[in-house]
Amino acid sequence: QLNKEYPLYGAVNRAASQVSRHQGRVIFLEYTGEGNTEKTLFLVGKGVTYDTGGADIKAGGVMAGMHRDKCGAAAVAGFFKILSEMKPKGLKVVGAMAMVRNSVGSNCYVADEIITSRAGVRVRVGNTDAEGRMAMADVLCHLKEQALTAVNPQLFTIATLTGHVIRAYGENYSAILDNGPARNMNNAQEIQAAGDEWADPFEISTLRRDDYDFHRGKSEYEDVLQCNNSPSSATARGHQTPAAFLIEASGLEKHGKESDKPLPYSHLDIAGSSGPFPGVPTGAPIVALAAQFVFPRC
Repeated sequence: QLNKEYPLYGAVNRAASQVSRHQGRVIFLEYTGEGNTEKTLFLVGKGVTYDTGGADIKAGGVMAGMHRDKCGAAAVAGFFKILSEMKPKGLKVVGAMAMVRNSVGSNCYVADEIITSRAGVRVRVGNTDAEGRMAMADVLCHLKEQALTAVNPQLFTIATLTGHVIRAYGENYSAILDNGPARNMNNAQEIQAAGDEWADPFEISTLRRDDYDFHRGKSEYEDVLQCNNSPSSATARGHQTPAAFLIEASGLEKHGKESDKPLPYSHLDIAGSSGPFPGVPTGAPIVALAAQFVFPRC
């Protein structure tokens, strides 16, 4: 069922699914506040329980600490903990935690596979260590489908996604990237201001045409290239381009600011702000999101 509903996620889960204790799950959470719903949030969290890199294996000792590649999903769970405690009115939140292990083995997915996403987009795999975007894209598509009929919807992906974001902004800052409709709302600026007030700081990155061009399919057989063959930290715009991929692979590009049904979407990369290993995870970006969407409704 997971493979049918979420084909890109299913590719990442393929090797791990052979071991019962490693099999992936997509966990859904929902909160509906008292009164009429005035705002609906849709949150997708990357929950890679362990990241070996897959066939493009993390070599040279860089695999240590990769049990922490699930902090995006943990942030979604943490946000729901705040919702359960503070019970904001007029707010509905749908959360999805894409829990999967990126294992290496005889049945693991490999570069050059072409997989059709839930949105009908043909995706060529470029690097199996770019599994986070694969795990989230179909789940994002699923929530996008719900958002089309929701009241005042806003979508987010939250992930420890790239080493590039740490090179760009350091270890203490989350990066936020808005699509066109979210940018029209000044979403990134408002969340950054909320984060500054509550010591959960953000830097704002901007999606450019180059980021979409980077992921354009290179042959007639694919629509989108998942990733190049290099680490994000060695790739120009290495934390911006994954947001463009998520928009394209999920079908969100059909809901930009010029469409009949624009959907605000923001990608949050917390690879740096989630905290050092070894050490205690920080919980970023839970507080900033709560300050923006929860505290004013309590």
